Amino acid sequence: MAGLASPGSTIAVLEKYGFSFQKKYGQNFLIDRHILEGIVDAAQISREDFILEIGPGIGTLTQYLCEAGREVLAVELDRKLIPILADTLSSYNNVEVICHDVLKLDLSGLIAEKNAGRPIKLVANLPYYITTPIIMSLFESHLPLESITIMVQKELADRMQEGPGSKDYGALSLAVQYYAKPEVMFQVPPSAFIPRPRVGSAVVRLTCHKSCPVEVSDEAYLFRVIRASFNQRRKTLTNGLKNAPDIRLPKEQITEVIEEMGLPATVRGEMLTLKQFAELSNRLREREQS
Repeated sequence: MAGLASPGSTIAVLEKYGFSFQKKYGQNFLIDRHILEGIVDAAQISREDFILEIGPGIGTLTQYLCEAGREVLAVELDRKLIPILADTLSSYNNVEVICHDVLKLDLSGLIAEKNAGRPIKLVANLPYYITTPIIMSLFESHLPLESITIMVQKELADRMQEGPGSKDYGALSLAVQYYAKPEVMFQVPPSAFIPRPRVGSAVVRLTCHKSCPVEVSDEAYLFRVIRASFNQRRKTLTNGLKNAPDIRLPKEQITEVIEEMGLPATVRGEMLTLKQFAELSNRLREREQS
């Protein structure tokens, strides 16, 4: 039975192995049983599920995942945690730990090997400094993901589900909503971790779309348009796109396309919906290729 979810148990394991937290890894270990149970519930784990966990730490959440799911593959970057995980997970026969940088790992190959390429569920308490690169890498790799349930900085969780017109709406909001339906499941106080982070956290579930919610002729081009539209938020959409090195159209043509969509030439990127960005990128791409 999972037994690490308390300050005393966690500290005992850390002292046993003389483990020191490394700031470069952004390590914050969960010590609240209710939060851990909440993560498993939010991820809707069943005995049929293959689960990928990123950053298992000392295995606190991993134990809960092993008890709820069919099989767990845990990827940990910090080599000093591997012998600890071998100890804390020794009573589970449905888990494998890999010491690797998840951004450099062939996840597609692993999922094909371990789960015959069938959809998996990803669960993670991610280091905040690298949350966005990991999420985007997972999506852009087009892995067979059913859902992603992750602990992130509260501010980031809020940004994922923002819509047009909000100051927090941006490229991340659009990227996440292109690939998945984001839902903030619950908030987590700093007291739920050792060491305590300086910011509040939240658990968010990203339920991956089975089919793309918008029609896009060139996905990579769509995201170039989105990034250019938010690189300089104070500029109009026209000027943001004009200044983008990988959008090869003069300002006049960009303005024409925007006005053809029924939008004012002075509109800013933060006012467009995902559907409008898809239409905009399709029209711009067509102009470039004509």
